[in-house]
This record gives sequence, C-alpha cells and structure tokens, in this order.
Amino acid sequence: MTAEQRVAVLQEPEHMTVETRPVPEPGPGEVQVAVRAVSVCGSDVHYYDHGRIGGFVMHAPLVLGHETSGVVSALGEGVEGPAVGTRVAVEPQRNCGRCTQCVRGRYHLCPWIAFFATPPIDGSFAQYVVVPATRAHPVPDALSEDAAAMIEPLAVAVHAAGKAEIGPDVRVFVSGAGPVGLLCLQVARARGAAHVTVSDPVERRRAKALEFGADAVVDPAAGDPGLEPVDVVLECTGVQAAVDLAIAATAPAATVVLVGTGERVTLPLDVVQARELVVKGTFRYAHVYPAAIALAASGAVRLDDMVTSHHDLDAAEDALLAARRDPAAIKAVVRPG
Repeated sequence: MTAEQRVAVLQEPEHMTVETRPVPEPGPGEVQVAVRAVSVCGSDVHYYDHGRIGGFVMHAPLVLGHETSGVVSALGEGVEGPAVGTRVAVEPQRNCGRCTQCVRGRYHLCPWIAFFATPPIDGSFAQYVVVPATRAHPVPDALSEDAAAMIEPLAVAVHAAGKAEIGPDVRVFVSGAGPVGLLCLQVARARGAAHVTVSDPVERRRAKALEFGADAVVDPAAGDPGLEPVDVVLECTGVQAAVDLAIAATAPAATVVLVGTGERVTLPLDVVQARELVVKGTFRYAHVYPAAIALAASGAVRLDDMVTSHHDLDAAEDALLAARRDPAAIKAVVRPG
C-alpha cells in the first residue's frame, strides 16, 4: 500500500486547498526528505496573487514553497549519502548536467532547469519531497530548522555579493529592505563592506535594516538623500523608482547588481556610459550553498531573527498573506510536519 502525505496546493490565484497525495519515492541518485520548515518567498506570494511571474504561468494547480529544510528519510539506488537522519537544506533545483551552461558550471542557467514552485514543477508545501542527493546539503546542529530553510534566500544574497565582488573598503547601497535586501545587507557586512546604506519607503523596514547592521537608511520618496557615491549597488526590488535612485547613487566605475525581479525597467544609459558602470543580472544562484551554510553557522548572518510567524500546513494560505496583513512581517515559515 502506497504511503500518503498532506500537501498544500494553489488551485488558482487566491485559492488554496490541502490534499492527500502519495509520498514520493526516491529514484536513482535521489534522496527523500521529510520537510521540517519552508520559509515563504515573495515569488510564492506573487503566484498566489497573480498565478504567474513574467513568462512563468500556472496552467494547472501548483504546490508552492522552495525555501526548504528537512531530514533525509530515504535513499534512492546508488546513493551513499547524505545518510538517513541527516538534517539538510534543500537546494530546490534540478539541472540536465549536459548542456553548455551546465558543462561551464552555470547550472542555474540550464535551459531545462526544474525549480521548485515554478510552473509546472511542484514545490515543498508538503510533508515529503524528493531531490537529487547532491542538492541535499547537510547543515550543522547550530542551525535551526527555520535557519536551514532560509539558506535558500541567503544563497541568493551570497551569489549577488559575489557578482558585486564586495570586499573591505567598499561602500554599498542596498535598494529594498525586504527579506532579500536584509540578507544582502548582512552578507555585505560579513564580507567587510566599509559602509552600507539601505533604501526602503516603509519606515518599519528601514528600522529593521538598522537593526540588522545598516550604517544609514534612506526613504526613496523623500527626494535626493545626498548620499556619498557608492562602489556597489544591490538592487533588490525590481521597481523603476528604486532602480533610478540606485543608479543615481553610484560612483564612477561602480557595479550595479540587479537582484530583484521586475517585469521590465529602463536604465539611464547616459549615466551608465558616462560613469562606466558595470551592470550585472542575477538569476538564483549556483555553487554557493556550502558557503551560505558556513556563513549562517558562523553567526555572521541572523536568520532566526528574520522569522516573524509560524504556520502549519493547513494555514499555508495565512503564511502567504502574512506580509499583507502585518507590515512588520519579514519571514513567515510553514511547518508541514
């Protein structure tokens, strides 16, 4: 008899149900993970609200959730580890391993990438998931289940900081004090940035940025803040007004890394050219989970302090609505177990 599990499913925008489905069994090279925590991402909320993000469109019910931690519960054929019982952070992507991008080490750009909670791939608002064994990263006991789940968004910040080549004596401007912005702030601090300014229109978020180590905060709606020009911009909103302010804050030869996802924004090419700015895009991450885990375990990044609510699987919809209902919310966490 096939074992069953409970799964929260987005049937259509603003309509979720909890279903019973078979527990997935690991195939060759895979592990089964008993899910312990799933932190809610802005993309989950966007699918809940709109049923799409850009060209990624729901055409069928979708299981949300991709920021995941758990415990290895079964091994597929040929897998020697991580062993059953190992606590892991799940890297929620599966690539082909054969295309040009994979061969060159850019597996996150694989044209056949399968990423949790991106249509048509189901995510981890479930009691069990199956992933490639290489994507189940052991975590130390020092990390809580919540913190292990948030290794995923931390990986986004670590990847972005690496693209920006942040190091000592670098002045950084972080545009947006949502979860990813707060993580980019902390990673910049951990990499020795000389000064970090954070911009956000919401006063409570600016206050949070100060709590997490920002040297200064600015309200983008207040006009020209008179900033000293910065060497690096981490733009975490994808909003046109925020992009404009971020570009305006740059020093000559600065690097601008576009982290936030937007439908479409324009760049002032006259400024980009006159200052010889380097503009880089980022899409998820690759090869950074071990570094993100080590950074979190060191205490340099405060993941648990970002959690503002917990929800069981039946209340997954409440987790998706947490930020809308409470302006002080940062990270809601679903506990499927």
